[in-house]
Amino acid sequence: MSRPHHGRYNYVPIHARPQFDWPGGKRLAIYFGVNLEHFAFGEGLGAELAPGGPQPDVLNYAWRDYGNRVGAWRLLDLLDELDLPATVLANAAIYDYAPELLDRHRARGDEICGHGRTNSERQSTMDETTEAAMITGATDVLAQAEGSSPKGWLSPWIAESHVTPDLLKEAGYSYTLNWCMDDQPVWMCTRSGPILAVPYPQEVNDIPAIVARKDSAVDFSDMIIDTFEEMCAQSAAQPLVMGIALHPYIVGQPARLRQLRRALAHIAEHRDAIWLTQAQHIAEVFTRLNPPPKSLQ
Repeated sequence: MSRPHHGRYNYVPIHARPQFDWPGGKRLAIYFGVNLEHFAFGEGLGAELAPGGPQPDVLNYAWRDYGNRVGAWRLLDLLDELDLPATVLANAAIYDYAPELLDRHRARGDEICGHGRTNSERQSTMDETTEAAMITGATDVLAQAEGSSPKGWLSPWIAESHVTPDLLKEAGYSYTLNWCMDDQPVWMCTRSGPILAVPYPQEVNDIPAIVARKDSAVDFSDMIIDTFEEMCAQSAAQPLVMGIALHPYIVGQPARLRQLRRALAHIAEHRDAIWLTQAQHIAEVFTRLNPPPKSLQ
C-alpha cells in the first residue's frame, strides 16, 4: 500500500548496521545542545510559561529573556565547573542582542551551529527563495563572527519546508539536527548530495519535557540519568549518540539548575567510559568511518 514518503532515507533497523567505535574505543557519544535564542518583542512565536494574552506579551517575553540575561551565564558556570563541552545552537539575532554570550562560548572552544535568525519565526512557512535567503543570511552572521561557517544546523522550532535539507546542503552544511528518528547518525538524500542527520533529542529536551509535558525539575533530571544509564547498557550492542537539549530560560532557573547539576555531575563522573564531545565531532567521525553510500552521492 503506497503512502506519501519524504524520500530522504531508507528504513534500516538498529540491529542491522555496521559496527564501529567512537574515539578511544567508546560506545556512547554524548553532547550538550545549548540553545541561545532571541525573540521579537510584541510579535511572532515563543514558548510560554503561562497562556499568553494580547501582545505585547510581557510575561512570556521577559521569562524567555531571563535565559539570556541570567540563565545562560549560570549554565556556562555549570559547564565550566564540570569541564563539559557544548554545542551551541545560536540564533543569528543573538550576535546583536547578547554578543557577550557568544564571546564566552567561543573562549571555551564550544561549537557554534546555525539556528536560524530568531525563534520568533518558522522557516516552514517560507517559500523557497525566502527560506534560502534566511539560511544564507543567518549563516553569514555566524561565519563572520566565528571566522568559519557553521557545519551544523537546527531549525527554529525544528520546522522544515519540503526543501529544507536541500537548501542546507546547498548552503554548505554537512549535518542537520532536525530529524530525531534515530540513536545513530543517518545519511539523508538531498538534490545536491548527501547530508548527515545527527540525533538531536526531543525526549531529553527541556521544552517538550518541562514546557509541554509539565515535568518537574526532578523529573527532567531523572530522565537524563535514566536515559544515560540505559543507553550505556544499549551501547554494548551498537555505538550510540545521546544528545541533551537545554534552553537557558528553562533550565537556567535556579530550582531547575540545581537538579540539572545533579544529572550532569552523574554523567561527568563516568567520563572515562563515554565520549563527551560536540555534534560536529560526531558528524566528522561518523563520516570518516561510515561514508555516504554511493546511491546518495
